[in-house]
Amino acid sequence: MDLVTPGFGLVFWSIITFLCLLFILRKFAWKPILGAVSDREEGIKDALASAEKAKLEMQNLHADNERILQEARAEREAMLKDARDMKNKIVTDAKDEAQVQANKMIEQAQAAIQSEKKAAMAELKSHVASLSIEIAEKVVRNELSNKDKQLKLVEDMLGEATLN
Repeated sequence: MDLVTPGFGLVFWSIITFLCLLFILRKFAWKPILGAVSDREEGIKDALASAEKAKLEMQNLHADNERILQEARAEREAMLKDARDMKNKIVTDAKDEAQVQANKMIEQAQAAIQSEKKAAMAELKSHVASLSIEIAEKVVRNELSNKDKQLKLVEDMLGEATLN
């Protein structure tokens, strides 16, 4: 027998064995294998769809995060601007209030000075009047101590009274 060329019986039994094996595989193993491959294919498709969905959700989340960040920055800027405006208003109000208080204090000081001045003038006038009365009293005593001087004073006064 030749080892290189197979015999008819070997070929026949090989074909029969192959066909039996093919029948058994088709009957029992082919459907589960195709089902497993189909399930695997569906699983891969679902996984790809889930990955695409997750990717879209991540893009949406990233866009939302950017939008929220922009809003937060805008709100922070608005709050800083409001704070600066409020600070400037408070400083301006404080300056105005200080100016009003200073003007009020100046007016009060001027009024106090005027009042003190009037009081000093009144006291000075009172003092001058009392000194004048004392001097006049001394002069009149001197003048009236002499009878001739008294008559002359009365005549002078009468002369002045008629002229007026």
